Amino acid sequence: MEVTCLLLLALIPFHCQGQGVYAPAQAQIVHAGQACVVKEDNISERVYTIREGDTLVLQCLVTGHPRPQVRWTKTAGSASDKFQETSVFNETLRIERIARTQGGRYYCKAENGVGVPAIKSIRVDVQYLDEPVLTVHQTVSDVRGNFYQEKTVFLRCTVNSNPPARFIWKRGSDTLSHSQDNGVDIYEPLYTQGETKVLKLKNLRPQDYASYTCQVSVRNVCGIPDKAITFRLTNTTAPPALKLSVNETLVVNPGENVTVQCLLTGGDPLPQLQWSHGPGPLPLGALAQGGTLSIPSVQALDSGYYNCTATNNVGNPAKKTVNLLVRSMKNATFQITPDVIKESENIQLGQDLKLSCHVDAVPQEKVTYQWFKNGKPARMSKRLLVTRNDPELPAVTSSLELIDLHFSDYGTYLCVASFPGAPVPDLSVEVNISSETVPPTISVPKGRAVVTVREGSPAELQCEVRGKPRPPVLWSRVDKEAALLPSGLPLEETPDGKLRLERVNRDMSGTYRCQTARYNGFNVRPREAQVQLNVQFPPEVEPSSQDVRQALGRPVLLRCSLLRGSPQRIASAVWRFKGQLLPPPPAVPVAAEALDHSELHLDAVTRDSSGSYECSISNDVGSAICLFQVSAKAYSPEFYFDTPNPTRSHKLSKNYSYVLQWTQREPDAVDPVLNYRLSVRQLNQHNAMVKAIPVRRVDKGQLLEYILTDLRVPHSYEVRLTPYTTFGAGDMASRIIHYTEPINSPSLSDNTCHFEDEKICGYTQDLTDNFDWTRQNALTQNPKRSPNTGPPTDISGTPEGYYMFIETSRPRELGDRARLVSPLYNASAKFYCVSFFYHMYGKHIGSLNLLVRSRNKGALDTHAWSLSGNKGNVWQQVHVPINPSGPFQIIFEGVRGSGYLGDIAIDDVTLKKGECPRKQMDPNKGPSGRHLLSWILFCCPHSEDLHPGLHPSEPECPHLLVSSTNASHILPSWKLLVSGGDRQM
Repeated sequence: MEVTCLLLLALIPFHCQGQGVYAPAQAQIVHAGQACVVKEDNISERVYTIREGDTLVLQCLVTGHPRPQVRWTKTAGSASDKFQETSVFNETLRIERIARTQGGRYYCKAENGVGVPAIKSIRVDVQYLDEPVLTVHQTVSDVRGNFYQEKTVFLRCTVNSNPPARFIWKRGSDTLSHSQDNGVDIYEPLYTQGETKVLKLKNLRPQDYASYTCQVSVRNVCGIPDKAITFRLTNTTAPPALKLSVNETLVVNPGENVTVQCLLTGGDPLPQLQWSHGPGPLPLGALAQGGTLSIPSVQALDSGYYNCTATNNVGNPAKKTVNLLVRSMKNATFQITPDVIKESENIQLGQDLKLSCHVDAVPQEKVTYQWFKNGKPARMSKRLLVTRNDPELPAVTSSLELIDLHFSDYGTYLCVASFPGAPVPDLSVEVNISSETVPPTISVPKGRAVVTVREGSPAELQCEVRGKPRPPVLWSRVDKEAALLPSGLPLEETPDGKLRLERVNRDMSGTYRCQTARYNGFNVRPREAQVQLNVQFPPEVEPSSQDVRQALGRPVLLRCSLLRGSPQRIASAVWRFKGQLLPPPPAVPVAAEALDHSELHLDAVTRDSSGSYECSISNDVGSAICLFQVSAKAYSPEFYFDTPNPTRSHKLSKNYSYVLQWTQREPDAVDPVLNYRLSVRQLNQHNAMVKAIPVRRVDKGQLLEYILTDLRVPHSYEVRLTPYTTFGAGDMASRIIHYTEPINSPSLSDNTCHFEDEKICGYTQDLTDNFDWTRQNALTQNPKRSPNTGPPTDISGTPEGYYMFIETSRPRELGDRARLVSPLYNASAKFYCVSFFYHMYGKHIGSLNLLVRSRNKGALDTHAWSLSGNKGNVWQQVHVPINPSGPFQIIFEGVRGSGYLGDIAIDDVTLKKGECPRKQMDPNKGPSGRHLLSWILFCCPHSEDLHPGLHPSEPECPHLLVSSTNASHILPSWKLLVSGGDRQM
């Protein structure tokens, strides 16, 4: 087996012959946002608690091959929450400034087409605490007859919160309890669900006149502070009382200036006054100042109810309402009713006739009507009656009835509606009664029963109405599934009988009904007709685009199908190849003229016949195109994302390697894959390293593997992989490779945390300290950082290397602590050794402490190691033995000293089983150059065991000359010869 000892990009193929690589999706939800706590409740449900206004970040970690697609959905919560109507297709769900209505159950669904989808959920509980509201209610009751009265006061405190709030009542600075004295009761009303607490003062006493405070708390959950409200109870405390300066119903003329005053007649504390309008806001230009409301130049649309409300949190709010009516009239209408008793629809001499007149007015009941015949006032008689408020007609409608119609009754009748004495113009409507007055008929003009237009064009539907008087026409749709007209209304009135539609679309197709309107015409059974609207539109085809793969020499059938269109038939089908017209397909047999598709047969796929095929299907209105991309090129590879621990790092050399694995999608669909072209490019750079990788036969599900080395910590890389067959290049797949440090598992594999990854090996910031550790390197550190403190670089001496750091400048103060907490480890040995490098440089250095947090019975922190003061501008290593008695965490605690020149840093943390080494190496002597040794490293090609018989002169064992600064990070199969002695690394 070949082993490359020089640190170059090595790509070593490895084939796994198993077929079990394809695996169904698996999912796990983790939180990465500002969670207050993630807990399991009594039904083993994961609950994520977060404060309102914070950022929610949920990640759906998936496994499975091919890589599963992730979809987030939500249920529960408020019905107004729009998130539940949409989906988020991303592995990370992020909601900035989360609101209380966005609480509920969030679902992560991962699917990759293998097996059933994986669905996981987590319940998000949004915590909040609003300002409390305190109201006071008083009751007075007779006791023992009429000898004296007892006054009882209820102080009611209400708050919206999650979780339910805890209430504390105070009188002055003294906390009240339920059993404090006989004059105090504290209770929670029924059905308030922890939202209300009442303080009852029975038989009010002089000492009860005091300041009362309601303090609400959610016990500092999510850091939400307590809130409080205070009320001063006196012997003059009283609810508000009001009176109005005008009547409750105020009728005014348009254009007038209206002023309404709402006067306080009682209330202590002084009530607050507020005006509102219903429906809608106050009119534009209206001015509300205290209890005075002014509306300049009032208009008809300003009519409505105006409410004046006084509140002082004592008793119920006082409310007065003014119904403002601005005189107006509109929509004068009439109708002619032939003799109803004789069930006639025509006007006939000797029968009765009724004319009705109505206007929409404000106020409606104040309208007066006057009838005129041929320009003169109509005179009441036994045969001419004028009535008002006919129960069969709208309210306040005037009717003129003619009994036993005579020829002399023919003429022109005028109905005039008015507001007596008001500057509102009269409205009138005229009706002519003669032998020519006949009920309407309606019909569709010849040739207009079916209207056919193209989509996007205007259309006009027409119905003709005959009769005198000719009424307007009402249009509606007959289709039950599309009850609304294009205007969005169920009915639309047209005076000329024509319904005009702009830019019709296919959804407007259907049957339309036209019918005579009841008003401004005869009050008879409506006449109606129907018009059919056909909207022609181009065809819709399937597939719109299709990728067709086939091995060289095999036949292919291409089919383009008509899904829908108007007309629903294929007028022509034209095929093209690379834009060039192809001969028409064979003629369709007569018996199959109604075929809804067109086909093209290719005898064999060749390089010449590969390319873009286009089928254009027309239906006399337009055309649509099916696109086929025919080729013999291979499908793209499918990267394998579930490789265990793909990253191997060597920090001192600043290199890492990555295990890249993939399968080939549908390898049998085309010719066999001969090799792959691999391109590796560091992000933000243009140059890429390219290599061709030969492979043997690739089966479906077969896992292929290559090892990429010489990748620079902590840079990310774009990897592109392209399969090649006898046809040529196939589809390329790409992915981004990120450097990630291994997170120490509970089994404590001997991994060193270099802090090169943003996840910092699973370490977290303690929520109970004063400030945080920060991750930085020489490139990201503040250029204005205080001089003569802190390290210039990490332990490797390279500017890209990261370390953890505490900044002690303002606003930090003496004694402030920053704590960095490790993951939780399960103790499986008696002794452990914590090794790490520290840098403590500056004249104000405080302390660096190592603590062990035992998780046996609660959390107990014990000091394992501590160091204080300036230790010079050098990195130094320490090994600290610990012996935890159960599950444990380690904590790095940095304590701020007396000044700002006190920055402390740590790097390369290792936790191993067993005892610590007795001798410790000074890490600063190597880089200083004063003790630089030349070491010869030998690569043992067949085993990681030492081979003492090998010598640098033997060709089987190549060698490499390195310095002591990076030798400790070479692979363990190297052998060291230092000053004539052997030592294995």
